[in-house]
Amino acid sequence: MSDPTRRPLTDIALTTQALKNSGGAERYTRDVIAGLHRMGLRPTLFAREIDRSLPEAAWIDAQPLNVRWAPRKLRNLAFDWRLKQRLKRHRPACVFSINHSTQADVALCGGTHPGSLEAAGRSARRSDEWQIDMERRVYTQARSIIAHSQLMSRELQRFYGVAAQRIDVIYPPVDTARFQPLTDEARAAVRRQLDLPEDRVIFVFSSTSHERKGYPLLEAFFARTTLPVCLVVAGRPVPKTSETIRYVGYSKEIERLFAAADFTVVASAYEPFGLVGVESVMCGTPLVIADNVGSAETVTGAAKIAFSRQSGGSFERAIGQAVERVRAGGARIARPLESLVYDPSVDAHVAALYELFTR
Repeated sequence: MSDPTRRPLTDIALTTQALKNSGGAERYTRDVIAGLHRMGLRPTLFAREIDRSLPEAAWIDAQPLNVRWAPRKLRNLAFDWRLKQRLKRHRPACVFSINHSTQADVALCGGTHPGSLEAAGRSARRSDEWQIDMERRVYTQARSIIAHSQLMSRELQRFYGVAAQRIDVIYPPVDTARFQPLTDEARAAVRRQLDLPEDRVIFVFSSTSHERKGYPLLEAFFARTTLPVCLVVAGRPVPKTSETIRYVGYSKEIERLFAAADFTVVASAYEPFGLVGVESVMCGTPLVIADNVGSAETVTGAAKIAFSRQSGGSFERAIGQAVERVRAGGARIARPLESLVYDPSVDAHVAALYELFTR
């Protein structure tokens, strides 16, 4: 039961790299601001870059911090120093850090640098050591940490020794109004528009970073398979296309492609969460997903076919299962929300954040 004597928290600050029309952390920042706005709250936003043409810019107290004078690899440190100086004028009741800041009361962990290095099989350079030291100080000093997956919670404990009781796992939101199933007629229309083969099982792969997202694994399989399949790649161009590998360019309506596909493939070498997984499920399209991807833990039952990147033949078997399921006519997800372990709406996410801010 809530405490009726507790006053609502209105003095909230967010820190982030930028408020702009982009994906990743920028999209998340916009979602958090919009959710707070619908709650009647106007946060302060500290950022390197603020696009004042965005609607969210009218819902914040904008506090830009220019660090362009600093060398690129030192700009995180420069931002943190500038923020510390600015907060001496006024310290909000709660500072939520979406980027890395040692000034945070609540810090977000959407990935760890040691985890990404380990997945890439790369040793740390000097600049990596700076990043790791910054993360360690952020996660040591914040009173609580939000992890976007259980995977990230485990990495925080493993790499930085963060106590489990200081970590809250709050899965990230998606635009539930945008990502929705299409009718059978609309799905067929999208396939015709993109000239996709009608006699093949369509697997969609969305990526702007092919190496990290696992494209080499997919290319090696789809380039030689004799199965009636087609990999449809959206995002960055691929080196070579064929009857079984199609490239459809950058898609501003990726939700239509997700909904039209038979399966979405998520095969990243390192993926702290991977919103593509939840977005696809919300469009009624199941996943072939690597078990090391954070969002795999949020998808249940027949909405996913999991495989291991570490086990030979596992990916091939998963694709085979997917083909058989499509042939049997039982691949579509009828009730997407029932296939997720959480409410993916922005408002549910921001309500959970606010509860943590006021704890």
